[in-house]
Amino acid sequence: MTNPVISIICPVYNEEHYLDKVLRFVTTASPSNKEIIFIDGMSKDRTVEILKKWQTSNPEIRIISNPQRTVPFALNLAIPVCTGQYIVRLDAHTDYAEDYFEQILKTFDTTDADIVGGPTRTASNSPFQEAVAYIFNTPLGMGDGSVHNTTFEGYTDSVTFGSWKRSIFEKTGLFDVKQKRNQDDEFHYRARSLGFKIYQNPDIKLFYYPRNTVSGLFKQYYDYGLYKPMVLRKIKSGIRLRHIVPSLFVLYLIACILIPGWVSKFPLLIYLALCAFFAIKSAKSIKLMFLVFIAYLTVHIGYGLGFLLGLRKLL
Repeated sequence: MTNPVISIICPVYNEEHYLDKVLRFVTTASPSNKEIIFIDGMSKDRTVEILKKWQTSNPEIRIISNPQRTVPFALNLAIPVCTGQYIVRLDAHTDYAEDYFEQILKTFDTTDADIVGGPTRTASNSPFQEAVAYIFNTPLGMGDGSVHNTTFEGYTDSVTFGSWKRSIFEKTGLFDVKQKRNQDDEFHYRARSLGFKIYQNPDIKLFYYPRNTVSGLFKQYYDYGLYKPMVLRKIKSGIRLRHIVPSLFVLYLIACILIPGWVSKFPLLIYLALCAFFAIKSAKSIKLMFLVFIAYLTVHIGYGLGFLLGLRKLL
């Protein structure tokens, strides 16, 4: 096979329930001239068995073992062996439009970007996922980040997952293995600080499934907050107000507990009213409005608490 146009890399761990869908997509989607690399984090289910079954009829599939298990280690194992001009990272828990790769290549061809990607569109299989998907697309939920603006097109500071010119890694280096979360943000902030351009195109369509439980969502955003200070200490140009506000909110909640009187609670009432307003604005059922309200609290408190403890770890 001639050198592929794109190299597709996908970290996996215990993905037996999702693999067939993503394998069907990557093996049939254009262009045909591509290599496909799955990096397995020592799965304990049928993940590797399924990959090997597909590999028998799709020789472009390659399987790499990742004893360290985490995503940045997986990416760092795959990137050096990629031979395509462009490297596209996939996630097994995400759905992709049929023309996903074609739109990526088109964006590279029509811009001077070094990294391209689409916004985070959301999909759901449950009422709670539907609620979380809703808050992802509101300013109260995720702030002013362009990655959650499904209509924004232009140069930005990060994109969902990302597709990269293979050549940029000679200057940027690989992913920071200390970043168990936020490794994409850290790498993209670092790339921008070195002069590389990142472009978001809403025609690059992917659909991410949020966490399906309150505890799962809280842990996810707690972890995001926990590792974010480490990212921002390395790449100070990546600091945004939306990174700081949730931690200030958590400090305020602690103050509300310690300081008696209704005056100190007034900002909290405004915040709760805003959550209620956006929940009602969703025009969903009473149950889903309640779940939207809970999702706001879960994301804000989880991220804010994690960020504060992440700052403490840096001291």
